[in-house]
Amino acid sequence: MSQRAGSADLPLHGGRVPHWLGDRMTRLGTLITEAIVHHYGRDEFLRRLAHPFWFQSFGAVMGMDWHSSGITTSVLGALKRGLKPRAGELGLHVCGGRGAHSRKTPQELVSIGERVGLDGEGLATTSRLIAKVDSAALQDGFDLYLHGFIVADDGHWVVVQQGMNGDKRQARRYHWLSEGLENFVDSPHAAIEGRSQGEIVNLADRRAERSRRGQLDLLATLGPDRIIREAAALLRAEAPTPEPAEQPMLPHLIMPAHHDVRESDVNMRRLHGNLAAAADRGPADFEELLLVPGVGARTVKALAMVAEVVHGAPCRFSDPARFSIAHGGKDRHPFPVPLKVYDETIAVMKSAVQKGRLGREEELQALKRLDDQSRQLERYVTGPDLKEIIAGEFRQSADFGGRSVFGWEEPPAE
Repeated sequence: MSQRAGSADLPLHGGRVPHWLGDRMTRLGTLITEAIVHHYGRDEFLRRLAHPFWFQSFGAVMGMDWHSSGITTSVLGALKRGLKPRAGELGLHVCGGRGAHSRKTPQELVSIGERVGLDGEGLATTSRLIAKVDSAALQDGFDLYLHGFIVADDGHWVVVQQGMNGDKRQARRYHWLSEGLENFVDSPHAAIEGRSQGEIVNLADRRAERSRRGQLDLLATLGPDRIIREAAALLRAEAPTPEPAEQPMLPHLIMPAHHDVRESDVNMRRLHGNLAAAADRGPADFEELLLVPGVGARTVKALAMVAEVVHGAPCRFSDPARFSIAHGGKDRHPFPVPLKVYDETIAVMKSAVQKGRLGREEELQALKRLDDQSRQLERYVTGPDLKEIIAGEFRQSADFGGRSVFGWEEPPAE
């Protein structure tokens, strides 16, 4: 049975992803996807999309606002653009999106079904049902505005959809995974992200089965008019509210409202492991194996975090803020996006993935060794504090082609 994987609070942010970042997110997101499918298969990639901690880290390593609701829109958009030309080879299809695009999901699924031999009508029904569960059966104060449906050629799928609560300026993301899903109303979510908003109506909880059955019985025996009269009588009686059943313990990822990345947001032991691995494995692997012109030490640091997104275990994504140290953020938090570094990262990943398709695994294995080394070194390595790391990035930002939604970074004053 599919289980909820965790929860997180996502501040609701507006605005759009600039083209110069969106294009790079598309390319890097596609290459990371290809690397994961190459090493672990399509089902593992779908499992990761259904894991809220990994999903947030995936967006952060691509330079999106590390803690905001915008990661959902930008990641799904990047994957939809990037995987469409690769659908024939990878067997992955991304449907839906935000607003009007979400309403096109059923017809997109029908079209995909006709092309690859899936039951497109059945998938379309699944899409509508999932949206209905999270908007009607689960009444938690968040109105759905985004629905993404990712399906593989074998019919396995993951759904990521998001709702907003404008009054609280918060968003909630819902993750569904077809693997192990027995029905749509007995605790079907792989994960639900969002801080508790008090008492809610959740008829999709397995403990609500008696309530669902009772509602059907009432409708059949009493009819809607009598139900309304009885409900009004119950409200007038002001019966005491019973104690709610104890909720299962889940890991919680609380994304703060502050934009800046603070040391409390980052597992420094893991970050120091990433940085030390880049310094230790970089000269050995990236000069002897990758030989990509222009790749410097700063790019290897970014690659250490990209490698973890490809290879890391679920427990390693409890601090998504750490992955923003790879390529910064479009809003200058933790620092402006270093476009030269970003482009070198894409070049390395592209070279590794292309050669991996031809059976030449050296570069992909070099990335894996980088991730392995991070875990080994983090047990004892130390390093500078986060403020010093970020300050260093700002000092070099102009040299690295630093850019944000506010423009290009200027060299520091003498």
